[in-house]
Amino acid sequence: MWYDNTMERQKLTTENELSRLPGPLLAWYREHARDLPWRRTEDPYHIWVSEIMLQQTRVAAVLGYYARFLEAFPSVEALAAAPEERLMKLWEGLGYYSRARNLQRAAKAVTEMGGFPDTYEELLKLPGVGDYTASAIASAAFGRREAAVDGNVLRVVTRITDCHDDILDSKVKKSIRGQMQAVMPERPEEIRIFNQATMELGATVCVPNGPPRCGECPAGAFCLGRIRNTAEVLPVKKPKRARRVEEKTVFLFLRDGRVALRKRPDTGLLAGLWEFPNVEGTLTEETVPAAVSAWGLEPKAWRNKLAAKHTFTHVEWHMTGYTLEAAGDGPPEWEWADAEGLAARAVPSAFARYYAEAREQLKESE
Repeated sequence: MWYDNTMERQKLTTENELSRLPGPLLAWYREHARDLPWRRTEDPYHIWVSEIMLQQTRVAAVLGYYARFLEAFPSVEALAAAPEERLMKLWEGLGYYSRARNLQRAAKAVTEMGGFPDTYEELLKLPGVGDYTASAIASAAFGRREAAVDGNVLRVVTRITDCHDDILDSKVKKSIRGQMQAVMPERPEEIRIFNQATMELGATVCVPNGPPRCGECPAGAFCLGRIRNTAEVLPVKKPKRARRVEEKTVFLFLRDGRVALRKRPDTGLLAGLWEFPNVEGTLTEETVPAAVSAWGLEPKAWRNKLAAKHTFTHVEWHMTGYTLEAAGDGPPEWEWADAEGLAARAVPSAFARYYAEAREQLKESE
């Protein structure tokens, strides 16, 4: 039966439960860890690239990108010198494109300083590197005793300690980082894998969105969440605000075997990437001609109508798309790309359905 005794829980948490974790956790990790390429290296560049790619992205999706990225940019100097268009194209489909821009900004800073900083404090100064990433690189690449706390770690710790505090609260995250810092091993070879081991436990055993696999867990004997039968309600998170919905009308303008593209602004969502011309709101077949004319184009033939939706962290795009042949040049900043030109440009996955349609239409016109 679950009970609430705050002083006893705090005593058990800080003096007992988490302190029992490192030994069985590391033994479990050595036997059960997934074989991932960034775990076979101590190269800070490789570890850094993997950590940035893994933010908001599943491991399975990252594997191919990681290999292609390091093949294209085998060193931090190569990344620093890369043309932005090529960088964005290699990142295409991973989303959160500011990550790629910050990678390059940081690569330039690292190149200028002659190598990677090897402490948490100095890593934290690099563009796009926050508390978690600085800790992950410092520990895995340099054997620094820095606890890296992501969603997996928060889940593992709150279940082991039966903590019902809101993990979205920065004070709670800071407290959990301190607790993990206190129980980290002292030997560099164990420090390098401790954070990875805790995250692996959360990703494969102490899983979200379903019952944890307590029978397979190295912490099962002392996990208060399992003992008190509270694991499935942990961690506690305050409900997120509902996403804002934006309606858009997207146009695939075709002309002489080419499709119209324009570049998004240099700041804001999907900054600097290529997109198909679009307007706010949902236009009907009756109201489309006026929008087309406003761009200096004349519709010649209608091909089809496509609906799509894309979800960002804080906003949803509900899109209605029209494919049509057009006459005219459009605004001077537009580019008319053939199939090869389209493939060479980074078009975000928000427009995936329209990108596929454009490729099909251009293929048919060859």
